[in-house]
Amino acid sequence: MKLTIIAGARPNFMKIAPVIHAIQKAQGAGKDISFRLVHTGQHYDKNMSDTFFEELNIPQPDVNLGVGGGTQAEQTAGIMVAFEKELMAHPADLVVVVGDVTSTMACSIVAKKLCTKVAHIEAGIRSWDLTMPEEINRMVTDALADLYFTTSEVANANLRKLGARPEQIQFVGNVMIDTLLANLDRLRKPAFFDEMGLTEKSYLVLTMHRPANVDESSKLKRTMDEILGNVRGLPVIFPIHPRTARIFKDLGIDAPNLHIVEPLGYLEFNYLVRHCKAVVTDSGGITEETTVMGVPCITLRDNTERPETCTVGTNELIGTNPDAIQPALDKLFADNWKKGSIPELWDGHAAERIVEYLVR
Repeated sequence: MKLTIIAGARPNFMKIAPVIHAIQKAQGAGKDISFRLVHTGQHYDKNMSDTFFEELNIPQPDVNLGVGGGTQAEQTAGIMVAFEKELMAHPADLVVVVGDVTSTMACSIVAKKLCTKVAHIEAGIRSWDLTMPEEINRMVTDALADLYFTTSEVANANLRKLGARPEQIQFVGNVMIDTLLANLDRLRKPAFFDEMGLTEKSYLVLTMHRPANVDESSKLKRTMDEILGNVRGLPVIFPIHPRTARIFKDLGIDAPNLHIVEPLGYLEFNYLVRHCKAVVTDSGGITEETTVMGVPCITLRDNTERPETCTVGTNELIGTNPDAIQPALDKLFADNWKKGSIPELWDGHAAERIVEYLVR
């Protein structure tokens, strides 16, 4: 069986790493399975993409389509044009896409138009919010895919409601957590950790990049003021996304406990998260990692495609209104945050189940 595996942006790399390792293990056992790794180049900042191949021991891609940035339409079109040529030159039995980035949707469309089967890893998750580009990517990809590898029973139920047949749905667990558990002993302290005098549970980690939080400068300013004013003077470490940085630089925020740093590699970022008091974020993937590491997580979103991080894990969804930040931080500092537990099959073996199914 010949696979083409698609990676385009930072979240993809954490998800493909364990799948590649499981394929290599199967090859070592004499199984007839091979892969071609296609990097679309959707993320083109070294800290947002290249370092992941080194840190997670992923082979360099067989090809980098080098699509780069642009509007949603420009990026989608660029990926489709480039990937069509790639897949025609290197046909596959199955195109494997992961997550919900633009590359996921664009390559799924191309594959199906070339009559190639598609498997979607992390299928079936939904926020039901069509203002999120990721939600549109998920919906289109799941409408086209032939095989769904899922992270939860909620995702399974979503797919069944959409008409997926039982034999198309394989509940395997969470490949993102495979990567986390495989690398817990390899997490690396960032250089600034000791320089800033950071210690265990004595600081917060902040990430923000979604339009609802960062596109309107006055709202972003209010959000930052609420966070910085209610963390009891603790340092707030903010690895700033390039998208957010463009807007942030004009806000004039100068707080002694705010430390803006460049985007971090996987091993350094998760070291920071593992040892912090709490995370404030609008990411989806980070809410999964905090759940498994038992770290309190405050999510600045009105909805989530990962409800199990709230119902089972350590995550609480507080919305995008800055007024909700102080009550959440008060609860955190009163030591009233829930302990949480780990969702079913988030055990580090999801990729093994995927490859075992494909080989079978």
